[in-house]
Amino acid sequence: MSDTRDLFHLPEGIVYLDGNSLGPLPKAASSRIARTVEAEWGERLINGWNEAGWMDQPARLGNRIGRLIGAAPGTVVVGETLTIRIFQCLAAALQLRPDRRVVLSDTGNFPSDLYAAQGLLEALGRGYQLKTVASDAVEDALGPDVAVLMLTEVDYRTGARHDMAHLTRAAQDAGAVVIWDLAHSTGAVPVDLTTCNAEFAAGCTYKYLNAGPGAPAFLYARADISELVQPALAGWLGHAAPFDFTPEFIPAGGATRFRVGTPPVLQMAALDAALDAFEGQDLELLHARACALAERLAEGFLSACPELERLTPSEPAARGSQISFSHPKGYAMVQALIAQGVIGDFRAPDILRFGIAPLYVTEADVDAAITAFGRVIAGQLWDDPAYATHKPVT
Repeated sequence: MSDTRDLFHLPEGIVYLDGNSLGPLPKAASSRIARTVEAEWGERLINGWNEAGWMDQPARLGNRIGRLIGAAPGTVVVGETLTIRIFQCLAAALQLRPDRRVVLSDTGNFPSDLYAAQGLLEALGRGYQLKTVASDAVEDALGPDVAVLMLTEVDYRTGARHDMAHLTRAAQDAGAVVIWDLAHSTGAVPVDLTTCNAEFAAGCTYKYLNAGPGAPAFLYARADISELVQPALAGWLGHAAPFDFTPEFIPAGGATRFRVGTPPVLQMAALDAALDAFEGQDLELLHARACALAERLAEGFLSACPELERLTPSEPAARGSQISFSHPKGYAMVQALIAQGVIGDFRAPDILRFGIAPLYVTEADVDAAITAFGRVIAGQLWDDPAYATHKPVT
């Protein structure tokens, strides 16, 4: 993938295996942002909304992301944060099942999704309940009281991947509406929302899509669903005629009704540039390559430190594009490895996590990471007290 690796700014001497948390800078993003700042904002001022197409960014970029997740044109809208998007999806989904009171998720779901659900259900009252079960118990927990199944396809800690098509079908057969969080899926694994027929999905763009820190999230709403719900978090740009400034909210058609606030124009410029790297890419091939690289890394790490416990499944269909291990000294090991020039990350309580993004990660990177990890283990470099102190961001 040397042709796509050249699209990214990768600091000299660094092996970057943390793109599952924050993707590296696409070289084109800097010039795209500069053009937006100088030629559009600088020269056109407020005319940029009309002349530079700023107002159309959420839909246009939504369609570009839609091609990566198997979504039909007009069903994906970009903007806001992922937690807001999950809140919107859940509020809409509950409207579709007014006679049911349980939202089902798994204990491995990203905590922010669960926080958003807890807050919404407490605000609604009326006996709503958030129920979480082990990942392998989700299907058995589907019952006549479940209004919504809300899951993250790829577990952020272990990299284990739900069978999206199967669980969507099982939930819908049980009468529930389905929401998928695609934060660790989009740009990393093949996704086909149209075929699996899920009602809602959401995801972020700063991980495998490489759109930068704070980049906007996206929301997917199946075409036949959007017209049936009123956004609980309604904003002026979700209005059918926002510049009429009417006091009552009249929702726009399709996923546009889920727009809330003003588009983050500079962040969307970065996203637009970042998505160029995916043009012509086959997600099936990218994921297969990621799995092969992850297995190479796993073999080397486990050889250096047999005490590591592998958490990520080996079967490609059952995993995302990361490899995770657990070890009681996991945090210190990751910090020692970073000091060796190999950047991965840590997730509580004891997980070493490494993202494998074949757009820029190569066999040479993996081999360098294995060599560095061997030095960390052989020299017990992780035992330095400086590596035991947790930083604010892990």
